[in-house]
Amino acid sequence: MSRTALRGTVLRGTALLAAALVVTSCGSDSGDEETSAGGGTPSSSSSGAFPVTVDTAFGEVEVPEEPTRVVALGWGDAETALALGVQPVGASDWLGFGGEGVGPWAEGLYDEAPELIETIEPSYEAIAALDPDLILDTKSPATQERYDALSAIAPTIGQPEGADQYLTSPEQQLEMIGAALGKSEEAAALQAEVDQAFADAAAAHPEFDGKTVVVGTRTSEGYGAYVEGDTRVEFMEQLGFTNSPAVQELAEDSFSVSLSNEQLPLLDADLTVMFPIFIDASEITDDALFQAVPSVQDGRAVVLDDTTLTNAFSIGTPLATQYALENAVPLFADAVS
Repeated sequence: MSRTALRGTVLRGTALLAAALVVTSCGSDSGDEETSAGGGTPSSSSSGAFPVTVDTAFGEVEVPEEPTRVVALGWGDAETALALGVQPVGASDWLGFGGEGVGPWAEGLYDEAPELIETIEPSYEAIAALDPDLILDTKSPATQERYDALSAIAPTIGQPEGADQYLTSPEQQLEMIGAALGKSEEAAALQAEVDQAFADAAAAHPEFDGKTVVVGTRTSEGYGAYVEGDTRVEFMEQLGFTNSPAVQELAEDSFSVSLSNEQLPLLDADLTVMFPIFIDASEITDDALFQAVPSVQDGRAVVLDDTTLTNAFSIGTPLATQYALENAVPLFADAVS
């Protein structure tokens, strides 16, 4: 399915409520059975399912009624809620999009722009002033202090059990948010659309299968590379690539590792994908040390200098992922071939 078609699914009217993959936040009022979700257990998709219970790293969280005032604070939480037809009243803008705080692939999904909330150190007073009945914080610093402060305001869906800071997978994020919103069936259907898009891309490029990849970056502080569990690495793995064992051996408790200039040869792989963060791409492409990496010399490297594409590649929400598949995969194919 193309990004346009997928986005069109998000924008369908309430007449398709029962069958659409993405729906508005209204639903049936019948029934009071409590259901549980999180860590792979689905819940009902109608408002009649409430209350629902979502398992998180901080314990079970009950959402007593269908939420109508959602504050989305985690990385990608707002876009995920929008993809399920729910418009947050407050949201954090992790990638500095400005405006509504979402990427161009999600433009037009708000009727009214949310109030933007800081990311690492949000204002709890500003959040409380929005009078939320649900807070989404599924991909964040995930500290107990942060969770306690947020849950004192409203039921808060933190990271799943076992996930380190920022390492909630896109699948977990979609499942947990779908459960908390009473839209697990819609979330599962949307996940199936994303999975099929990856399967189609991988089938179209069998040359990706089993190839090693390094996904790296450079900031003003130096080079780094991502490890398993990070959204960008998972993206490549779903295309058939394997994260470079040499980089993976450096992994600790974070989603990335720093690389000294002496370690830049570790960027070598069957495919090297790089992007700049708050620097110009030329600081990568013109660097003699980077140019000396074998994959770079052989033309098996891609430097993503389009900020929109790097943001889509990084945030991992359903609409962003579709955008990245359409625009990044051809670049990868050219480099591998």
